[in-house]
Amino acid sequence: MPGQSLLPGFDAAPALTDRLFFAIFPEAQAAAQMASLALRLREAHGLHGKPLKTERFHVTLHHLGDYAGLPPDVLTAACSAAESVVAAPFELCFDRVASFSSMPRNRPFVLRGQDCLADLAAFQSALGEALKKTILGRWAKPGYTPHATLLYDDRNVGEQAVEPVCWTAREFVLVHSLIGKTLHIPLARWPLQA
Repeated sequence: MPGQSLLPGFDAAPALTDRLFFAIFPEAQAAAQMASLALRLREAHGLHGKPLKTERFHVTLHHLGDYAGLPPDVLTAACSAAESVVAAPFELCFDRVASFSSMPRNRPFVLRGQDCLADLAAFQSALGEALKKTILGRWAKPGYTPHATLLYDDRNVGEQAVEPVCWTAREFVLVHSLIGKTLHIPLARWPLQA
């Protein structure tokens, strides 16, 4: 509460400033297509949210937590898990859009795939299994819904088909996000090669 003093012996919790996650970024042509689609659908549905910057479009594989600074043990565990996963490049193809309606406000308006993301789901699962062997196992959650966020808006837009946005995933990335600063910093990359 504002103005409330801390109890003796208890310090204020440090502010969470840093987020870590694994992601796949689209190829340049697919990212440009996503940007164009976001603008077109924003206008078509009367949305007010600003589309993400083209370089920030991504598909999250696993969220690895929010921190005050970057804990070295977390970075080491994330890199160890990533290095243990072997997979060939695979195709991603998103052919639908919809709002995630689980929140009353600031809903993600996302690209989704109907039946064409099985390889992505399998890769995400394999990476999750690798995370379970580290201190980051709690972040390997079941029930993955592959998506790429285009923008955030309070309105709810039902699912609809769109022109497919496709590319070949050739690497995955450990991303450091500065919370509230809309900045993603790639920390490490791993090629997909069988």
